Amino acid sequence: MKPRQEDERTHTKIALTSLSAMVAETTTFPIDLTKTRLQLHGESLASTRPTNAFRVASEIVRNQGVLGLYIGLPPAILRHLFYTPIRIVGYEHLRSVVAGHDSISLFGMALVGGFSGVIAQVVASPADLVKVRMQADGRMVSQGLQPRYSGSFDALNKIVHSEGFGGLWKGVLPNVQRAFLVNMGELACYDQAKRFVIQNQISDDNIYAHTLASIMSGLSATALSCPADVVKTRMMNQAEGKVMYNNSYDCLVKTVRVEGLRALWKGFFPTWARLGPWQFVFWVSYEKFRKFAGLSSF
Repeated sequence: MKPRQEDERTHTKIALTSLSAMVAETTTFPIDLTKTRLQLHGESLASTRPTNAFRVASEIVRNQGVLGLYIGLPPAILRHLFYTPIRIVGYEHLRSVVAGHDSISLFGMALVGGFSGVIAQVVASPADLVKVRMQADGRMVSQGLQPRYSGSFDALNKIVHSEGFGGLWKGVLPNVQRAFLVNMGELACYDQAKRFVIQNQISDDNIYAHTLASIMSGLSATALSCPADVVKTRMMNQAEGKVMYNNSYDCLVKTVRVEGLRALWKGFFPTWARLGPWQFVFWVSYEKFRKFAGLSSF
């Protein structure tokens, strides 16, 4: 294939991954918000009462209305405009470099998936930080407190002003750790599961194969990444002058010491409940868009 044709295909893949990610993120964002609030529950003495995902979501709707479930959506979509194309297109490119699709091992898929996720997360970390801060702000409003930020750009401006430009990458280490685990589980599992379904003639390369693969992918990614996701969320929610954790390891130890080992899987159900639908919407949309654009299956 000529370089120009290859560039056009790459640009098409980037556009299609961005579009698919926007659809998936908008569809599942209320679950992501619930997961974030649930993971922050227990940090303060005022929130020691046991809770669950349904109670958290109900409180959001009762205190802020249905639109309260979409607080932080703009930076979340902005994040995916960087994060998803880099990790998906990057994975596919690296997969072809390491070996042909038919010969690469599961271990190779896992390493390639993790590496592409790390690169994508470093680039998208500022938008992820703003999303987490704004989601946490909604909890402050429900407690009768003044929110820290009025919007995405206000959050960016205040973070840079008070914490420096490097403050936009606060929590980047646990973020990268999570991204490695998520993409190792998600991309490698989706790739392997889809190949297994097709090669064993369980289904052709169609929506049924994509659905089965996305379900397995979501479970794998959630189980691997939930502890790192809890640490990432708590680290990124720290504002200057209110430091509870010195680093990701300190956060891990303090969380387990105060709340027990199970706290590392806080938000597991809403995380999986979001990843399942998110991956279903994303992968089915992306595979269909690729077919319409004349590209081969992922």
